[in-house]
Amino acid sequence: MINKRLLIKNLLAHNDESSFYDKKRQLNLHSREGKGKFLKHICALSNSNPTNNSYIVVGVEDENNDIVGDDFFDDSRIQNLVNAFLENPPKIQYENVPFPNLPKDKVIGLVTIKPNSKTSYFKKGIHTIPANSVFIRRGSNTMPIEGEVEKNYQNTETVIDIENSSRNSIEYTLDGVIDFMNFRHKDMAPKYKVFKELFVICWAGIAKKSRDKTYLSRVDIELINEQIKLFYSAQDVVEITYNEDTFTIIEYVPLGLNDKTSYYPLEQQTIHFHDNGYYKIDRKILFEPPEFNRKMLYHIYNSNISLLYKLQKEIKLSEREHKDLENLPSTFMICYLNGFEEAKQKLIDAKPLLKPFTQVYLSFKEALRILRKMKYDVQ
Repeated sequence: MINKRLLIKNLLAHNDESSFYDKKRQLNLHSREGKGKFLKHICALSNSNPTNNSYIVVGVEDENNDIVGDDFFDDSRIQNLVNAFLENPPKIQYENVPFPNLPKDKVIGLVTIKPNSKTSYFKKGIHTIPANSVFIRRGSNTMPIEGEVEKNYQNTETVIDIENSSRNSIEYTLDGVIDFMNFRHKDMAPKYKVFKELFVICWAGIAKKSRDKTYLSRVDIELINEQIKLFYSAQDVVEITYNEDTFTIIEYVPLGLNDKTSYYPLEQQTIHFHDNGYYKIDRKILFEPPEFNRKMLYHIYNSNISLLYKLQKEIKLSEREHKDLENLPSTFMICYLNGFEEAKQKLIDAKPLLKPFTQVYLSFKEALRILRKMKYDVQ
């Protein structure tokens, strides 16, 4: 079992970026340009490593390898984006890895690209990348090529050595559990559960009982053996259940208008643990968008547009407008879910205007995270 935090350290220690790994300050999958750049690197790393894993490390400064972190990113359907644009797409996995020196809401992202013997290429164009484009890695550079890809097997032994030196140990596991329970979340009634005498999950949150169920907010859930964060949210509410073989997380999203908020089930994530030392994560979307009065939504949508205009022109907001600004990300999301197609892009474009308002910007990031879960936009 690989300790992903140790793997990242070993990758960063391996000279500079190479033909089997890349590093990024952050991913931008909200724009066609950002999606295109990400897909280009996936294509190139896959073609350059037909027999071994290749990696992208997210949340690292390019010049000096400083570990600065990025937001928790839980879009399991990122594979859909790869499948939509690449022919012979590799299997990929995105994991969130906590580091001790980072704030609790920041992680290092690890994209693992599985071996793929077939040549990947763009089956349709995106941004400035035309259809049928093929990319490879040469050293730290991603570049297009013409014709057949010459298979490169030189990285196999190097990658195997790095992965073997990143294996987990009892010491790493115990240190991780003690750190989670006694230091990072000691004020939030942390818990742990051991599965199959091997896997350890730790979780913490603020409990709230409603009828016969207990819900948690400000939730942090980690699979300690691999040092990966399974779930993190500063706002949403979750329900946790488990037995001897599975650990299930149901995420609820708060939605409402005029200060009336209800919680709607969004996604169910179940981790299945097996006796042979493997585990599998199944995800299922549960969300059914609530319908609101369309006349009221028109009024709210136009008010949001007006608020953004005032922010752009640096016009002072009233006390009521400040309150409306706090709700702007969630109300734009409600408008989008009720047929206002431009609302999502309006929200994305508002990012620089909302960033100075800490709580509003947090709500902005949560809204986009939820929208990614509902339907991955590959347009």
